[in-house]
Amino acid sequence: MAIARPERPRSRPDVSVIVIVHNDARRLPRAVRSVLGQSLHNLEVIVVDDCSTDGTPAAARALAQADPRVRLLRLPVNSGGCGTPRNAGIDAARAAHVMFLDSDDELPYHACKSLLLTAEETGADFVTGEVTRYAEESGTEGLWYPELFADVRLVEGIRAAPEYFLDTLSTNKLYRADFLARHGLRFPEGLHYEDGLFTAQAFTLARTFAVVPWPVYTWRLAAGQDAPSISSSRHSLRNATDRVTVARLADAFLEETGNADLRPAKDAKFLRHDLRLYLGDLPFRDDEWIAGFAAAVAPCLDGIDAAAHAAIPREQQICQHLLRTGRFAEAAECARTLDRPRIAPRHVVRDDSGRTYWGSALPGDETAAAALDITDWRLDEQPFATVPLRHEAERLGLRGPVLRITLRTYDPGRLLDGPVPVSAALSLTTTAGPLTVPFRYAPADGDGAVRTAEFDVDLRRVPLGLKGFRGRRHPVVVLGRMGLTRTDPVLAPAGAAPLQAALSRHTVRIGCEQRGAGRLQMAWERTGALARAEAAAPRLGPVQHRIRRLARRVTGTRAKQLAHHELCRLPVDDGLAVFEALEGRGYADSPRYIHEELRRRGLPLRIVWSYTGSRASYPPDVELVRRGSWEYLRAVARARYWVDSHGFPRPFAKRPGTRYLQTWHGQAFKHMGFDVPELRLAGAARQQQHRAMVARWDALIRPSEEFERTFVRANEYTGRLLHTGLPRNDVLVRWNDPAQRDRAAATRERLQIPDGRRVLLYAPTFRDGARDSGASLRVDLAGLVRAMGEEWTVVVRPHYYERYTVPRELGHALRDGREFTDLNDLLLASDALLTDYSSVMFDYANLGRPILLYADDYEQYRTAVRGTYYDLREIAPGPMLTRTGELVDALRDLGAVEEEWAGAYARFQARFNPLETGRSSKDVVDQFFFEGGAPC
Repeated sequence: MAIARPERPRSRPDVSVIVIVHNDARRLPRAVRSVLGQSLHNLEVIVVDDCSTDGTPAAARALAQADPRVRLLRLPVNSGGCGTPRNAGIDAARAAHVMFLDSDDELPYHACKSLLLTAEETGADFVTGEVTRYAEESGTEGLWYPELFADVRLVEGIRAAPEYFLDTLSTNKLYRADFLARHGLRFPEGLHYEDGLFTAQAFTLARTFAVVPWPVYTWRLAAGQDAPSISSSRHSLRNATDRVTVARLADAFLEETGNADLRPAKDAKFLRHDLRLYLGDLPFRDDEWIAGFAAAVAPCLDGIDAAAHAAIPREQQICQHLLRTGRFAEAAECARTLDRPRIAPRHVVRDDSGRTYWGSALPGDETAAAALDITDWRLDEQPFATVPLRHEAERLGLRGPVLRITLRTYDPGRLLDGPVPVSAALSLTTTAGPLTVPFRYAPADGDGAVRTAEFDVDLRRVPLGLKGFRGRRHPVVVLGRMGLTRTDPVLAPAGAAPLQAALSRHTVRIGCEQRGAGRLQMAWERTGALARAEAAAPRLGPVQHRIRRLARRVTGTRAKQLAHHELCRLPVDDGLAVFEALEGRGYADSPRYIHEELRRRGLPLRIVWSYTGSRASYPPDVELVRRGSWEYLRAVARARYWVDSHGFPRPFAKRPGTRYLQTWHGQAFKHMGFDVPELRLAGAARQQQHRAMVARWDALIRPSEEFERTFVRANEYTGRLLHTGLPRNDVLVRWNDPAQRDRAAATRERLQIPDGRRVLLYAPTFRDGARDSGASLRVDLAGLVRAMGEEWTVVVRPHYYERYTVPRELGHALRDGREFTDLNDLLLASDALLTDYSSVMFDYANLGRPILLYADDYEQYRTAVRGTYYDLREIAPGPMLTRTGELVDALRDLGAVEEEWAGAYARFQARFNPLETGRSSKDVVDQFFFEGGAPC
């Protein structure tokens, strides 16, 4: 090993960051500068060059010459992996703490300092933090296993939290150097996925490790011609066999060190993470590759813990069985359904006893029967939204610009045979707009489980815009019935040669997306003058940059803010009102009911609603403008009235002639406004922005004294208060009116609630710091369905900041409630509410129906950063439950629960809903639009 230049004398750094590189001269400077620019200055960067043959040595020398904190090591021969250069970096590190970085990735600004401070505060052997995965091609970001990084915590060894075996990266951690030295921790050499063994050993040996919930590493997923990383090279069989070898080495380590009891947790990680990646690739591999992989993985599967195997999704269990028994084509078919519960198997078969099995033939023995049994999926009982379907483009043909698709739809749940007709269309959307191609299925043959359709897609009709279009799109099948729609992917033949069509100014390439489920993919490229302009664009250099910057100035927020200021010079339109709810997400909340009251009275107002995303929830005769568009800008500048439930965009000031009614979206349970530390401790400019937002309100609905004591005070609002209930609650107070009963019945019909079943609405709130992670859905829904699924249907309505997918095996008793933009549809249709700390509990009390509170993380929630206004135990209108068994017991004897909590429920209703009379919409219109008895 050669050192490029003598080490310069300096004080001992706090952190050594080891950056490994091979033939990556272009990206290495970006990685190193992300370290040198850290808020922690006292660190060193050890660049370990794995014998690069490009310009990497020169790039590394330039970095070292520019900053004395950079040290260079160059290996004499290429090691072919990451283990050897990382070990060299460990040997050379001088700091008491060590981190690792790959040359194609980056560290966020505070990564080193925040991890170091946590290590010093906790004394942990190492600290691990969240990873941001950044896709360079699309510019999108995502978090890596966010459920592991929801909170700051100190873990007393891996047995206290074995799920951290999933945290397999070495690069999102700061290690104590003496911890590595004490245990002789080294990366295995000559193997890919060396991280897997190194981190498994570190987790096993650590007395304590700390977890932080903020991103400490940016994992960049390269695009274009950049060389794929090891993790992106799963097409290599060696890549797969190395990962299996690492898993077996981890097994041996656990056995040899007396930690065999950790095998189940490690096995769970192997099945969920390592094996799952390669199973998902099976549709795109040939038989030889699959056979080699099956031979390599079989020994691992032979020793897998039974509980770990039982915990993985059923379709993965089936895929593993098909792989191990040599049914490679069927394994590849099954792989397309992994983690995609709405994609059906091609075929299912039922025996005389009513059992259902995956495949086209009954299993030949007991082992196969146990492996392929899918009776628990209850395919015949699934609702429209979640019943599994499988759309495959069986044949693709081109006649000039016209694509002929022969579609084969596998329908084991017989959705298409239902009594209500289903509309069908192929939909394709580009940046310029959608193309919809309606089609009809041919009459069903046999038992109706497979339906076919043949139709043409004229590619000339695809909207491409004046500047043309370059990019990939994936057509979908849209089915509709009774006001509900479902959108499903179209799978393409994985091995078929792609087709290419020549269009005016474009070519389009049609084939199979080589990832995921293998969707039908269409990729457009510009040709002719458009292509020449595109090719010339990079040569424009500074001119192109100035053009883009000018475009941003012309169309960006600042330009719209200036335009809004000028538009405010125009006269106010006395007959114009702009409404929005849920920041434009739909026709809902109190603005909807105020709008309906205004319409009922026939007031001469032109009411314009803003929208973002789908327009489906709005009545067809409602005038819409896209939120943030130029049309929206003009409307809000000229309107006499603004009405909303969240807040109009901050850049748009309210002119003196506009009157703004803020309805807000419910009572406050958790801290709001200046009671939230993030705002209370913010700088003066941020606080002034918030005050300016609130100062725009001319009137605020105040549904109770508690709301005034909490929300009004916390936001320092001093304007006019309308002492009314919330208009959105009128229909809940009048739940027994025929119109509301009909609405509830229609909702139950759309949800396909079986006769005789009661409906439990599960509506938890989101968790700060864990949005879109699934962390708020804390109830064991599988256990609940097993116990109560024949009596209750559970409608899951997560917060719109949250994600959720109905599991395949629970679809018969679970429903996804997010199709209903207005939550009142679900409140009216339910028989009981299950929530946690959501303000929906205040609204639901107006129905007088049972409220159950699942509060297993209550202490953590109430003492978290935001905090709450109330101790839930003191105000609860129903029992606080912490286990599924308690929830089941409550549902089985709901009458006793209601009787026990009747007094608390009445006090809750009196305290928080004293003004809910069923006529709040009328009162608000009278007080805001008819102030003084005449329209104002």
